[in-house]
Amino acid sequence: MTERLDGARILIYSHDSFGLGHLRRCRAIAHDLVDRYKGLSVLILSGSPIIGSFDFRARVDFVRIPGVIKLHNGEYTSLGLHIDLDDTLALRSSIIRHTADMFSPDLFLVDKEPVGLRGEVGETLAMLKGRGVHNVLGLRDVMDAPRELREEWERKKAMPALRDLYSEIWIYGVPLMGDTMKGIDVPAEVRDKTIYTGYLPRYVPHDASLTQPISLDKPYILVTAGGGGDGATMIDWIIRAYEHDAGLDQKAVIVLGPFMSASDQHEFRERIERLDNVTVLTFESHIEVLMLHADSIVAMGGYNTFCEILSLNKRALLVPRSTPRKEQLIRARHAQELGLVKMLDGDGPRDWKTMAVALRRLPDQPLPSEANIGGILDGLTTVHQRVKHLLEKQYSPTSMVAQRAT
Repeated sequence: MTERLDGARILIYSHDSFGLGHLRRCRAIAHDLVDRYKGLSVLILSGSPIIGSFDFRARVDFVRIPGVIKLHNGEYTSLGLHIDLDDTLALRSSIIRHTADMFSPDLFLVDKEPVGLRGEVGETLAMLKGRGVHNVLGLRDVMDAPRELREEWERKKAMPALRDLYSEIWIYGVPLMGDTMKGIDVPAEVRDKTIYTGYLPRYVPHDASLTQPISLDKPYILVTAGGGGDGATMIDWIIRAYEHDAGLDQKAVIVLGPFMSASDQHEFRERIERLDNVTVLTFESHIEVLMLHADSIVAMGGYNTFCEILSLNKRALLVPRSTPRKEQLIRARHAQELGLVKMLDGDGPRDWKTMAVALRRLPDQPLPSEANIGGILDGLTTVHQRVKHLLEKQYSPTSMVAQRAT
């Protein structure tokens, strides 16, 4: 059902230091909100270097802030500008603050980082709260192992921000997958404003111009490395299974990801060219189309891909990484325990026979829906209900527009 929030504005912050996950999650939320509420506008602040490769619906736009990238040792560096990291962060912080000042949102949704990358949204949060704006933090179902998350949040002074600057905290998952803040001393007032929304469902766009990017004449396994920056280990393992097992006749489509290194992409393409049953793509902005037609999915277990597996009800094999965060590993283990997916531990021996056996067993796995977990895909419904609840306290058809005109 479509409702109206004429003149309402939502600003979304997505720091996007690595991969595609933050941007894709924020984009899914923005698109659902403008579909649900006519007259609502959403502006996304993003550091993603490829945000322009995605299409956005009417009343959704973005501001690109200078990019930074997280290195494998956990440190950050400027992505495109040849300037000091501190100068890049100061520039980002200034753009964020001035954009928020001029856009004048009614709700500010921060993705994952309570005070932003290196604290860059702290001033903006305080400024907007002083104006009566609702600040909301959106968290994944799994952040990291408890000890690592506790140390990170203590270092970043996250808990005071959660207590003092936010109206609500949304966790995009279900409690059955574990306590997102496990191991952290969370004050009661923070727990009280924390809401598990359910996972964020994904939909294949209803656009006749969107066709499958490749033509296949039989069912296939879709292999996706997400952004690809950390997916080389999984891709290599799968290719070796096909190289050594001539009887592995299931068709595979491998999407490397735009952030995979050029050298890895080149090596994988050369090896795949020698395989009859494997097709390779670098990047597909509408990967949902490929997922829809796939017989099953092999992935690392990032949040967005997990949501797509659940939404499209696909049999899946997860091969999670465990560095620099254990997020994917924890998610995969919980999901396997609940009967939603199967997993292989990428930190163990990566014998090609183990992968070949797992690929052969994919067609016989139960579908995720057979786990019968109620409310698991209620995420977007809960989000737009919370948005309505927060905005209608101050909303009337003309009040917001009138206030901005004065």
